[in-house]
Formats: sequence, structure tokens, C-alpha cells
Amino acid sequence: MKKRGILNAQLSGLIAALGHMDTFMIGDAGMPIPKGVPIVDLALCAGVPTFAQTLDAVLDEAQVEHYTIAEEIAEKNPELLAYIEEKLPGVSCDRIPHTELKAMSANCRFAIRTGEFSPYPNIILRAGVVF
Repeated sequence: MKKRGILNAQLSGLIAALGHMDTFMIGDAGMPIPKGVPIVDLALCAGVPTFAQTLDAVLDEAQVEHYTIAEEIAEKNPELLAYIEEKLPGVSCDRIPHTELKAMSANCRFAIRTGEFSPYPNIILRAGVVF
């Protein structure tokens, strides 16, 4: 039995299979995921797990070189934006309209659904390399 890190077998395997430049998404409970994109559904109830808890767990296991977020987060959820920027210092970022982020999610290797209920807590992460 695995005793630390991400215990969800599906998510652990998907992260382990990421290659350089692969993208994946962490989204809120209501984020529509396009057909064909595998979903790791972690949502238990409203707020469980949070976006921040999920991001923390993922960043402990995955190397990220770039991320994309909805530009609307700056106005609608500045606290979460500050948290993301704190967790990904020096990592390049694109801010695009939320409608474009949803369209971009169709190219993700997988999506993680959280129980988050706050505005615009959706992020597309691009895998980096550790060397």
C-alpha cells in the first residue's frame, strides 16, 4: 500500500504517465469536461476537496513549466489567484477568457474535478521536465 503522496490510483498513474509538454486540468465541481478527456472525479461534496488542496497534492508530484488560467479570476477570485501565483513562482502563465480555457481543455490528457465552489478555480497545467 502506498503511504504518502497521491493515494488515488487513477490520478497517481495519470501523473506518472505525463510527458514533457503534456497538459492536464484541475477544475471546479461544475467545469464542463469535453467528451473523450478522462476525468478523475475527486469531488465528494461542496468544498471537498478544495482546489488548493488538490493543486498542492499535484504540485508535490508533477513538474510544471507553464499554466493557463481564466483572466476573470483576477476580478472574481483574487485570493485564489494570489494562492496560485504563490505556489507557482517563476512559472510562465497565460490568462485567457474562460470560454477559451474551456475550449482548450479538450486537448488535455486528463482533468481533475474537485469539490471547489468558488469562481474560476480552473487551471490547465503543462508538464515540465525535472532536469
